[in-house]
This record gives sequence, structure tokens and C-alpha cells, in this order.
Amino acid sequence: MRYDKDHYYGREAGAIPVIPGRRNRKRTIRYDKQRYRGRHLVENAFCRLKDFRRVATRYDKLAANFLSTVALATAIAFWL
Repeated sequence: MRYDKDHYYGREAGAIPVIPGRRNRKRTIRYDKQRYRGRHLVENAFCRLKDFRRVATRYDKLAANFLSTVALATAIAFWL
């Protein structure tokens, strides 16, 4: 794939921009506002989960144990 300032290489792969461009940009980037809101909610959820040290550092070696830790942290973070 090639890259230059007039051609965004991610669009060749089928990527759709979700983050809006800066206001002072010469050429505006079209983006989906609904997807941007959803992406923001997902990022906030991960931020809240990373407040739990055990989840952020992944102490558990087994995937099943880690998944149960994430489930408990999610229940505590979003229930309280």
C-alpha cells in the first residue's frame, strides 16, 4: 500500500474513519457520528476496567481465570 498526504492508506483496506478530524483541517474528513459515540463509550468502559490493578496488569495466566476477573470487575465497576 502506498501512503501520501492525499491518499489515506487505511481506506484501501476498507477502514472507515470514526474519529473526527481537526477543525482547522483544510480538507474535512467525513465520519459517522453514531459510531464515534459508541467508540467513546467503549473507551470509557476500558478505562474504568483498568482502574482494577489485577485486570490492568493481567496477573492471571489462564484465559478463563482472566475472563472471570474481568467479569467480576465489570460487575463491580458498572453496578456500583
